[in-house]
Order: sequence, then C-alpha cells, then structure tokens
Amino acid sequence: MQPIRQGDVILIPTQSIEGEQLPHLTLAEGEVTGHKHRISEGEAELYERDRTLYLKVLSPTALLTHEEHEKIAIPQGDWVIRIQREYEPEGWRYVAD
Repeated sequence: MQPIRQGDVILIPTQSIEGEQLPHLTLAEGEVTGHKHRISEGEAELYERDRTLYLKVLSPTALLTHEEHEKIAIPQGDWVIRIQREYEPEGWRYVAD
C-alpha cells in the first residue's frame, strides 16, 4: 500500500499498532479553520501512543473527510498518522490546515 495524503495529514502503512484506543475518529484538527480530518464512514479504530496516532481500518474501506478537501477512501489495514512538514529558510515547520 502507498501513503495517502489529505491536506496536511499523511497516512503511512504500518505493520503494527500500539497504544490506547481513543473514543473518537478525528485524525487532526485544523489550526486555522477548526475543520477536522476524520473518519466519517466505515469501521475503524484510532489509537495513540507517545503522541503518535494509529488508525486501524476494519471494514474494506473507510472514508476520510474534511470540509475543504475531497473525500478519500482508506483501504483496510493499519496506518500511522503524521502531520506533514515543509522546509522554509528559517527551518522545518508543520503544515497548517
């Protein structure tokens, strides 16, 4: 499986998931708009360990939604969630959405 990107969020396939299961399916909240990258359809579980999020998609696909981006189908499997960074002359910074 290939990494999947939506705005500043990137999902990277992983072999294992560790951590505590969270009671929600919000992968990230926008710092500027307050909009959320979240799983809106399909069966999935979200975990956190050491401030890293992991997504387990249990159904054949789950739908990742955000108010300003196209919906994306996430295939069944285990994913680590990262916030993308970009380089500027002052150094690395997290991409704001």
